Amino acid sequence: MIERLRFAAPTVLEYFASLVAEDASLSVLEAAAAVGQDEYPQLDTQAVLAQIDALADTLVRRMPDDAAPLHRVRLLNRYFFEELGFAGNVNDFYDPRNSYLSHVLATRRGIPLTLALLYVELANQCGLSAAGVSFPGHFLVKLRLARGEVVIDPFTGESMSREELTERLAPYRRQRGLVGGFDAPLGLFLQAASPRAILARLLHNLKEIFRSGDDWPRLLAVQQRLVVLLPDAPEEQRDRGLVQAELGRHDLAADDISAYLSARPDAADAAALRRQVMAWRRAGRPRLH
Repeated sequence: MIERLRFAAPTVLEYFASLVAEDASLSVLEAAAAVGQDEYPQLDTQAVLAQIDALADTLVRRMPDDAAPLHRVRLLNRYFFEELGFAGNVNDFYDPRNSYLSHVLATRRGIPLTLALLYVELANQCGLSAAGVSFPGHFLVKLRLARGEVVIDPFTGESMSREELTERLAPYRRQRGLVGGFDAPLGLFLQAASPRAILARLLHNLKEIFRSGDDWPRLLAVQQRLVVLLPDAPEEQRDRGLVQAELGRHDLAADDISAYLSARPDAADAAALRRQVMAWRRAGRPRLH
């Protein structure tokens, strides 16, 4: 009798790692949908993508073949914001579910980033050139048209003028000292965000929510994804170690912090962390009798 080979299904983290392994093949929509598996372990990400495709297909079938780009934008906005009713969750902005695409699709409410992901996908499927913009403090969408670019706030559905964008950027410029002779042009802040940068921003949003609520198990799940997503950012491994310590896993915490110290031996927090690692290592040694 031939014995059948059995293969273990990948964990949700292994699945995410496979999606973000290479920039060239990174599907930001699928990877963003997969983040929701931390909250909903049985979530079928392919079903989420199929639902998005169905929404896009409805729009594409309505779109006249000869529709000019500006007309396509108007039809898209009417469909997305008015007919489907997507909008910002103003009543509970910091609900972590606003970062899970499956939940945003079900409730039609989200944060700028998740709304932008859906808007950009529908825009591109209906023949427009759209991209997410990692604008300071508020994720935006830009559409490239023949006469220039249109910037949309996916939270409200409003197009933004250059003056409005400059005003919104002013506090960030002052905070970073980007004024006077050090001023940076507006266009610098309107560059299309890479898929990896978009996912990092999505995960950092969740990181701040769970950290502020001392929700260490959920924070650890997010931190695991950040370590996988940003392998060249040892700070994420440090932060994972600190979460492990909060959960009482001092051996794992020491390993993560040690890896961070190897990569950043001269970091401002290096001395304090070295002392902490030594304390964890000593505490973990068995006593001699």
